[in-house]
Amino acid sequence: MSFLRIAMSQASCLHEQICYECGYGQKIKLEVERMKNTALGAEGQSINNIHMVFVNEEHEKFYYETLKQARYQDCYHKALIYILGISEDTRNHFSQIYEIKSGYIRPECLHQGWQTSGSVRVVRLAFNLYTDGTPSVDDYESRDEQISECREYSVGNIFCCGYAVYFWQGIRLRYPEYCQKQKSVEEILAEMERKRAENSTDGNKK
Repeated sequence: MSFLRIAMSQASCLHEQICYECGYGQKIKLEVERMKNTALGAEGQSINNIHMVFVNEEHEKFYYETLKQARYQDCYHKALIYILGISEDTRNHFSQIYEIKSGYIRPECLHQGWQTSGSVRVVRLAFNLYTDGTPSVDDYESRDEQISECREYSVGNIFCCGYAVYFWQGIRLRYPEYCQKQKSVEEILAEMERKRAENSTDGNKK
């Protein structure tokens, strides 16, 4: 199977506004605190020196339990399983998306009725990080349809949702060698809070 390549280098451009504009800032902060007080969270924080942040306990449990069943515990499988665990829809239909014993993905799942605007973003990013390609493009015969499907894998189309901060976590799992010096989500949130406090103080002075 031939895959069209797309660049994911723009993923590092995740701006701090994404969390708060999507209404996820406070939720992530609470999850970070909860994670630090759980056994799984303690284990996750030391993996490849990357601090792990999960949407909820179900996501966290799914990630560790499913990773144990994977053929390999490498960066490809870590990113795939983490990303597919973000959405309840993709967790519930995991076997329709990925065959864990053979290691084959199932691009046809993108056409199934349970998919939502959020879950298709989750699936496409998971496929891209796992294959380094855009595998669902091969489901289409016409050039225009293939181009249209390829565009669905763009950073702009995938990251324009409330899952963006978790997508960034998945990218860090896929490319740990390039993300070791990146700020953790906790550090980003702390910096955002500091700036918000400074802006609030400046506003009061006026």
